[in-house]
Amino acid sequence: MEHKKLLDFLGKKTLKLISLLIAVCFVSFWLIEQSPIDPVRSYIGEMAITPEKRVQLEEYWGVNTPPAEKFLNWAGNIVNGDFGTSLIYKIPVIDVIKQRFTASLILMGTSWLISGVLGFTLGIIAGMNKGTLIDKAIKVYCYTLAATPTFWLALVLLMIFSVQLGWFPIGLSVPIGVTADNVTFLDRIHHLILPALTLSVLGVARIAMFTRDKLIEVLSSDYVLFARARGEKGLNLVLRHGLRNVALPAITLQFLSFSELFGGAILVEQVFSYSGIGQAAVDAGLKSDVPLLLGIVLVSAVFVFIGNTIADIIYEFVDPRIKQEDVQ
Repeated sequence: MEHKKLLDFLGKKTLKLISLLIAVCFVSFWLIEQSPIDPVRSYIGEMAITPEKRVQLEEYWGVNTPPAEKFLNWAGNIVNGDFGTSLIYKIPVIDVIKQRFTASLILMGTSWLISGVLGFTLGIIAGMNKGTLIDKAIKVYCYTLAATPTFWLALVLLMIFSVQLGWFPIGLSVPIGVTADNVTFLDRIHHLILPALTLSVLGVARIAMFTRDKLIEVLSSDYVLFARARGEKGLNLVLRHGLRNVALPAITLQFLSFSELFGGAILVEQVFSYSGIGQAAVDAGLKSDVPLLLGIVLVSAVFVFIGNTIADIIYEFVDPRIKQEDVQ
């Protein structure tokens, strides 16, 4: 029965994903068509070109192609698995996305783990020490983080730790002037630390406050009061009865943060000149690289949808207590 329920659930999610991608295609294409940016002028900059050359570039960019025809051509290629060729990089869009998304996944994955572990730990500490100075300090810290713009924090950290102290590189994901074969693992880690720490701030406050409130609720329950009466107390009590009751809800909330994580990655990658999918999306938007921008939008939608689906699976099947609490 549970197996059938899971299959039905995944079937509905698949239909929702297809509907989402169709809607994203229409809306994204329409927004790009409404953009006032001249792709040819954006591409050539201030460089003077002949009228003949401009005509060639307009044909290459599809400036004079009717929007409906352009959309149908692009959509037909997408159905066949062809995302087209990037107009600014002049290589297949799927290759650009593979290169850039790999770098972004490393950044987002590292930040996601840091924010989850740090937020959960702070929440447990605050919940264990409700009303104390430690609890108040963690709450102030979390509220401050929640109110801090990501790009502003990135600039501040960049100025302090890169410009003034010189502990980390000013930007990029690899050292300047070094070929890909000569870039070491430590070089990549060195360039990753500051952007990852900046991006991880996004999820720390929400996870910490949720975990704190959930732990306080659990520690006030009847079975925990009974455990206290039996002599259990301190960290041992939290580990035995509190940790397992707050872990899965916190993990569920963490998976739901994929959309915020992706949005924050775009800002962080711009500040640190990190060669990821966010920076590629900005370049594609400013230079009207329609195939690349639409390809990135579709991949991003799938990425966020997967995170939400994992959260829903945990909600529906892994921990039925969450659903029972909502009903109550």
